[in-house]
Amino acid sequence: MSLVSASFDVPAMGDYAYDWALVDVETSGLTARRDRVLSVAVITIGPEGEQTGEFSTLLNPGCDPGPVEVHGLTVERLQGAPTFDQVAGRIGAMLQDRVLVAHNAQFDYDFLAYEFARARMWLPVSQRLCTLALNRQVDPPTDDMKLGTLAAHYGVPQQRAHDALDDTRVLAGILRASLREAMRLDLPLPLVTCPPRAESQFTPKPPKTPCAYRNPGQLTPGGPLLQGMKVAITGETVHARAELVGRAVAAGLNMMTSVSRHTSVLVTNEPASGSAKARRALAEGVPVIDEHTFLRLLADVWPGTTHEATAIAVAPVAEPEAETAVGPVELAPVTSSAAPAPEQAAALPMAAPGVSVPAPRQPEHSVGTLDKPLAGRRVLVLGGPHADAAAARARVVELGGSAAVNLSASVTHVVLLKGGESDRRMSRITALGLPVHDLDWLTAPTIPALVEAALRPQEPHVMPRGGVIDLPMPHGRPAPEWYVTAGWAPQSGYEIDVVAFLLDEDEQVTFDEDLIFYGAPENPAGTVRLLTGGPAEQTVALDLASLPPATRKVVVAAAIDGAATFGTVGAIQIGAAPGSSGAPLARATLDAATTERTMLLAEIYRRGPIWRLRAVGQGYDHGLDALARGYGVEIAD
Repeated sequence: MSLVSASFDVPAMGDYAYDWALVDVETSGLTARRDRVLSVAVITIGPEGEQTGEFSTLLNPGCDPGPVEVHGLTVERLQGAPTFDQVAGRIGAMLQDRVLVAHNAQFDYDFLAYEFARARMWLPVSQRLCTLALNRQVDPPTDDMKLGTLAAHYGVPQQRAHDALDDTRVLAGILRASLREAMRLDLPLPLVTCPPRAESQFTPKPPKTPCAYRNPGQLTPGGPLLQGMKVAITGETVHARAELVGRAVAAGLNMMTSVSRHTSVLVTNEPASGSAKARRALAEGVPVIDEHTFLRLLADVWPGTTHEATAIAVAPVAEPEAETAVGPVELAPVTSSAAPAPEQAAALPMAAPGVSVPAPRQPEHSVGTLDKPLAGRRVLVLGGPHADAAAARARVVELGGSAAVNLSASVTHVVLLKGGESDRRMSRITALGLPVHDLDWLTAPTIPALVEAALRPQEPHVMPRGGVIDLPMPHGRPAPEWYVTAGWAPQSGYEIDVVAFLLDEDEQVTFDEDLIFYGAPENPAGTVRLLTGGPAEQTVALDLASLPPATRKVVVAAAIDGAATFGTVGAIQIGAAPGSSGAPLARATLDAATTERTMLLAEIYRRGPIWRLRAVGQGYDHGLDALARGYGVEIAD
């Protein structure tokens, strides 16, 4: 049965026309490096919207299938199904040269990457699109961003939740509707380059098993790579090191971490760097080629001679499964707190012995009043010098509104400062018929009845800079995972990196791995992870219930590369949500920075049995290395 109709009806124009590969996986757990894929479905769609392929299968993971009550895939159902390595070639062919699309795409991408690595193959995906991240940009008026909720909102029928085949069909309908909304709002697609630039012990790697081919010797000038050649890499590379290694292993090459007289070739873009590998290659007469030449030769590796015995595969080691659950939530009242510098941070507020901490209370509904006329409204400020735009956004929050940083379906008003009329979004704002005001409107805003917007059942709580809320505690303990997402207007010419520090009572990390950043996007326990939803969005996922008692605070910060500053970037919006698909329960817009290159965005800290969230917005002129030193981490050059 076809997952979608022959006429998919995707807006096939400009930045919205791609070859798509829609994917859904059902898994034995939530940790890609430990758990396995139980079923997978893929459909391919052309740029004109036509379906070009479809494949789905159950898989035998060779382990316990995990939460059967969720996915319904019992051991009996999976018996006789193929293993992943038996279908990896077919799946890879469908993903090749297409944009991978999934709901919470990093989850599906990570699981596929690890499965391909176990099969000694490289996942052939260069870009991915997350419909969850796309809908965070669109911002539809839904209670949350779950697949079923969005399906109901967009009128897509769902028959069997947690069935890979049906979920992929539902995903197709959500993608179609989301692309239409993105086109209507003129939103750039949050495409993520794959693999991400994260290089760490958590990056998927093929298992280190003996190469199946004999070493044919050194690479001859002008000759091809042969299976079994020993290859080493040194220095900076354009492509992620894990990608180069993975593709080489998949092609039958023997990747080495050192250079000897048996090395067939050294790959480096800096032959005169003086690295230990480069010096040894020169001394041993090992041929040296650059990355571009290596990739060209890698496209046509000649067959080698196999060893007499077949290489033995190493099975992945099972690890204990972490608990995950999300319950009903409430919000707490807001208080005010100053943001401390890392070198002079105030001690954490602690509950006195015998004094109970108040339970979180749900805030009042966002309904406009005389003193908060913009409550429930979302205002986009365009134009003006940075200081004027920041002041206008602060005034929006003072009046009870939420200051937007990008155009979305939730924007209800636009304030135009000097030069704002030339913003590229103005033509779309005019076409949408959004009310446009000058700065004077913020003195005493009037809300005509014709622009009264239908509010969500629970609007996100708007936090001012320095504002604090208690995170909800369903069943007397924090929701297992909170997602703190930072977003900004799309930029070019520089990159913004979101980082997290896990701190003890002395405002210091316990060890270096308590710094979570693009180079180490997950702490060893997997309780804090850095996720990438697009080029203008990054998320820190926190499993608060599993953090050790020594972790008293998690600081979420952002750093900018090069000479650019956060004054150039403009406003950064943060949102806090329970679970990956939760709608934000709290939101803050931070743009007080001018010359700063690093900024503290939020703090999640303990107060007695309660975890609290503070919107910080404190910037520093120094770089990430100085910020890290203040928390006890030395970042190597």
